[in-house]
Amino acid sequence: MRVRPYDRAAAVAYAHKWAYGRNPAFYDYEKIGGDCTNFASQCIYAGSKIMNFTPTFGWYYIDANRKAPAWTGVEYLYRFLTRKEASEGPVAQEVDIQNILPGDILQLSFTGEGFQHTPVVVSTGEVPAPENILVAAHSYDADNRPLNTYEYRLVRFLHITGVNYPG
Repeated sequence: MRVRPYDRAAAVAYAHKWAYGRNPAFYDYEKIGGDCTNFASQCIYAGSKIMNFTPTFGWYYIDANRKAPAWTGVEYLYRFLTRKEASEGPVAQEVDIQNILPGDILQLSFTGEGFQHTPVVVSTGEVPAPENILVAAHSYDADNRPLNTYEYRLVRFLHITGVNYPG
């Protein structure tokens, strides 16, 4: 595997473009469980330009019924991005708030048990803090929404470190 940089600007531009709309190339899961992780995956794909078509454990979208669990599932996306084995696609690590950058994602737990929401970071301000971090999201459509306006119990920050390509 070769590691290439993640295009954060492309991910953020995509997030701004589709925060209040739906890209017709992707199914809208809003009415059947939520669209937040689908939207986050689209943004990450805009910045990585590669999918991982490994059955079950990959990260891909072909159509509404042919997609990896990681494309639309909060916990599955976390597991895919933080995987230890080298395989195609974006790679992330869980970091402290100070190490989050635009184009990264965060995941929120509203209950304190498991994580239920995946917004995309579009700005961190000069000092990354909940009041300075702005996100874009679906399933509570938002753009430039301050993190501190969500009522959550837990948050984890996922910093995308690069993108694995074959060869």
